[in-house]
Amino acid sequence: MKIKKIAAAMLSAVLMSAVVTGCGSNGSSGSSGGQSGSSASGSSQSANVKSIRYLNFKPEIAGAYQKISDAYKEETGIEVIVDTAANNTYEQTLAAKMSTSEAPAIFQINGPRGYLSWKDYCADLTDTELYKHLTDKSLAVMADDKAYGIPYVVEGYGIIYNNAIMEKYFQSDFKGVNYNSMEEVRSFSALKEVAEDMQSHASELGITGVFANTSLKSGEDWRWQTHLANIPIYYEFTKNQTDLTSDAVKQIKFEYADNYRNIFDLYTDNSTVDKKLLGSKLVDESMAEFALGQCAMVQNGNWAWGQISSVAGNVVSENDIKYLPIYTGIEGEENQGLCIGTENFYCVNAKASEEVQKAAEDFLYWLYSSDKGKQFVIKDLGFIPPFDTFTEQESPDDPLAKEIIRWMKKDKINTIPWNFTLFPSQTFKDNFGSALLQYAQGKMTWDQVKELVVNDWSSEYEAIG
Repeated sequence: MKIKKIAAAMLSAVLMSAVVTGCGSNGSSGSSGGQSGSSASGSSQSANVKSIRYLNFKPEIAGAYQKISDAYKEETGIEVIVDTAANNTYEQTLAAKMSTSEAPAIFQINGPRGYLSWKDYCADLTDTELYKHLTDKSLAVMADDKAYGIPYVVEGYGIIYNNAIMEKYFQSDFKGVNYNSMEEVRSFSALKEVAEDMQSHASELGITGVFANTSLKSGEDWRWQTHLANIPIYYEFTKNQTDLTSDAVKQIKFEYADNYRNIFDLYTDNSTVDKKLLGSKLVDESMAEFALGQCAMVQNGNWAWGQISSVAGNVVSENDIKYLPIYTGIEGEENQGLCIGTENFYCVNAKASEEVQKAAEDFLYWLYSSDKGKQFVIKDLGFIPPFDTFTEQESPDDPLAKEIIRWMKKDKINTIPWNFTLFPSQTFKDNFGSALLQYAQGKMTWDQVKELVVNDWSSEYEAIG
């Protein structure tokens, strides 16, 4: 994979800075970070380490990590002690453990904001085998051209389309555009032509609208106030060469607001539902409309296949479900890819001994490179792994995950990273979502929406310090 031109990927939640002092050591063991081990000479740097600790972020996969730990101990003799933080307590748990003998050798951050909180504890991973096999190096958390956080799973989102409906349109006698397949739709102007022409022939195509409803009910609007908003913010930060780990992110101008409006209007003007009714619509309803063939396209992530396939009466074949980038009319977007990122980055504790750090690195590489480890990653953890150690046969089975991988492999295509993790607060996003609904209902002008976004971004950052 040769995706080279993107900024560091972000996470889906912003961590607050934690004040951490000191790091415990394990007495006479010769290692810090709560790991048992001693110095080793030559290339056997971690030969005498007997255990390492990992602080897991997700309780739902704690059992899978324990299976991995058991297998690794059986194969190497090294025990991976898996501690798991309760839901929504990872930062507190990590802060508490870092100053004890149970400090983890491996822990997680959520991207540049998380790195700022834990940079004193993040070892340089640039020369590790795991980083060397990361297919898209720009996905790593970087500082001063060094990698301090390595993504271990990726997800992506874009415009999902039903190729059966699209092919019906492209092969029809009533088609009024010069495009002959979705492969030729590589810009907002092309998408707009196709969508508006399709909408005018909705009855012939057997659909209610081109796009599924734009769910704008409070709590159901995250696809627009977060995921869609990621694109103009990414382009603004990229244009201005913004240091994503600096205070420069605390102010925006929403320079690409009109581009956001382009695609938002296209969604709502060519939809299954009148835009004035969007305040009561749910994400599940959007996905059901797509699954039942009532529309041709819907914006969502690879996690949506479970929703689509579980709808009673689903008519979308696995072979027909495809992805299109979210085009907004920005110059150069013909080379734009999907929005791909993660909220999960491995870090190795820089306060641990060199032997323990090496043991931690070895374990992570084993997990993502050995035959046994890779099977755990795919089958037990259910990850889309971002490493070239995995073959096509060692990939997830669901069609949207396969599409994410296909887009990641495209040459000269620029992935859009997840900058939405830098959004200042949930309050900011909620206010933005509410403004979008009022705009859709004709109660706010677009200039008022833009002003709210710019002002709320600044004020929410001021509130969190």
